[in-house]
Amino acid sequence: MKKSLDHLPTPKRAELLRVVDELKRSFAETMSTKRAGRLKNGRILKIVLFGSYARGDWVEDPVGRYFSDFDILIVVDHEDLADSEYWDAALWRTTPGVSSRQRTPVSFIVHSLDDVNRQLERGRSFFIDILREGILLEDTPGAALVRPGELSPKQALEEAQESYEDWFSSAAYSLTRAANSARDGEPNYAAFDLHQAAERLYHCVLLVLTLYSPKSHNLVFLRRRCEPLDERLRAVWPHETKFEKRCFELLRAAYVKARYSKHYRITTEELAWLTDRVEVLKDTVQIVCNQRLDDLQKAVS
Repeated sequence: MKKSLDHLPTPKRAELLRVVDELKRSFAETMSTKRAGRLKNGRILKIVLFGSYARGDWVEDPVGRYFSDFDILIVVDHEDLADSEYWDAALWRTTPGVSSRQRTPVSFIVHSLDDVNRQLERGRSFFIDILREGILLEDTPGAALVRPGELSPKQALEEAQESYEDWFSSAAYSLTRAANSARDGEPNYAAFDLHQAAERLYHCVLLVLTLYSPKSHNLVFLRRRCEPLDERLRAVWPHETKFEKRCFELLRAAYVKARYSKHYRITTEELAWLTDRVEVLKDTVQIVCNQRLDDLQKAVS
């Protein structure tokens, strides 16, 4: 794994290193409140930059309003430490706008060392690409990564096909439930099921294209993971008007607020627009995934 950030402009390097410091500080503060013996001495073993900023092909497009993220893998020494409760503060503090010095969006995933090594042994291309292209920002002596194994084309096809069948069908079912709830005059339930449909579709495309998807309900995070994989996914959510932006925010918030907040409100017009866009997402994911499955089938044949 590489260690140099020399390909990044000086302001980007400084911003990235501030992000790393914030991740470590937020984790230490969270750990200071824990009492469980097996976790209270938990450690960050590695912090790795991967994705476009590691490769050098990041995008900053103010006109198209698309900005690449700092993609970061955090490796910890215990599986429980990958739970979101240990990272909620870090996620908040590294959000552009929360910190006046933060300009670049940040997406990070957290896995235990054992889990990363299992993924490498199984030949998971997502983690192999991180090993090949990633830049090591923090390291702990003795926390070694294993040599990657190989995944046969047949295994890749079988896993991708199974993921597609499971996640795409469950997304379609959530869309059906949303339509039923809207018809029954239950817009909040409909909004929640639209969120579930979108979430499942993003997990579907990640699993089919990369055989990996992070454990997350956050649609913004999942979009950022998916959209660089295929240009067509970027066109799903128009964001030129206040109405379009508000609708997506209602969808993003629906996972919690549509179920638990008495203040959550969504209009018939907003619900209809979101239903249409999730249907577009469904159609796009179907096309993207089927093309990938066709390619995998050709590799087997």
